[in-house]
Amino acid sequence: MAGDQLKLRSDEFVAGVLRGEHRAIARAISAVENETEIGRAIVQGIHPHLGRAHVLGITGAPGAGKSTLVSELIGEFTRRGKSVGVVAVDPSSPFSGGAILGDRIRMERHSLAERVFIRSLASRGHLGGLSRAVFKVVDVLDAAGFELIIVETVGAGQSEVEIAEIADTRVVVCPPGLGDDVQAIKAGILEIADILVVGKADLPLADKTELDLRFMLSVTKHAPRQPTIVRVSALSGTGVTELADAIGATIRGAASRRGTGSRERMRRLFAQEAGNLLRARLTALDSAALDALCDAAARGEIGHEDAVTNAIRLAMNDGSGA
Repeated sequence: MAGDQLKLRSDEFVAGVLRGEHRAIARAISAVENETEIGRAIVQGIHPHLGRAHVLGITGAPGAGKSTLVSELIGEFTRRGKSVGVVAVDPSSPFSGGAILGDRIRMERHSLAERVFIRSLASRGHLGGLSRAVFKVVDVLDAAGFELIIVETVGAGQSEVEIAEIADTRVVVCPPGLGDDVQAIKAGILEIADILVVGKADLPLADKTELDLRFMLSVTKHAPRQPTIVRVSALSGTGVTELADAIGATIRGAASRRGTGSRERMRRLFAQEAGNLLRARLTALDSAALDALCDAAARGEIGHEDAVTNAIRLAMNDGSGA
């Protein structure tokens, strides 16, 4: 696409996003997720308009009831006058690469609300419970003026600590009776939490789950913060108000850190994009020097860190090593 035409189209997308037009937001997200030329131009165009939204990460094991909880939080925060954007990352179809769970169906009672926008993203095999594009999709919703952006992870369990890289407030949902509480804690997923939710709190094992969490927190007092524990039954609505109050407290606390938080977030985004760029270049690189380096590493003739450093150098120099 010619440069002038590309700029014109991307400017139209950006203008629609800034006006909060749902159609423009949806099309911009598709362009960004698919990493098209227009998508890259949109990302650049919205950068001056970022930093107003608060990002709420909802994570936890599969079957924890995250989507039901998100649906209840949408209702609670819209009743409080907030505009809410939702990015729900789902497992990918092995055939089409698209999201297969359909969060719009699970949250359909909110989908037509003017101050709500819900979008499912396919994880496309990305580890960590998120999609590669989720940083940029959150930025589109931020530029569109949504005050609260909820990111629901795919439910990959212990690998979901990646949510800490994008969310201002992190909620970990711990359902009773799954038998993996301690393992999750050991993996560090609970250590990222600002708020721990005992989900499905009407079930008999909820009391034990809460006791387990409180015990584990008591023996990890060296942690930089102690998370709040809230019991919630999303189906009955019990505890949703209390959870929204706890989230609101973290939003007020984050407002005073807005400037440095934006800078830190950009550093994390740069690091993620650099990793993606290097991965793509190394995967596609046809280089005899890289082949020789791999063989030397396999024979133990070069240390792992030195091999990686040399591989990065080859990737950035198109395999020549110059």
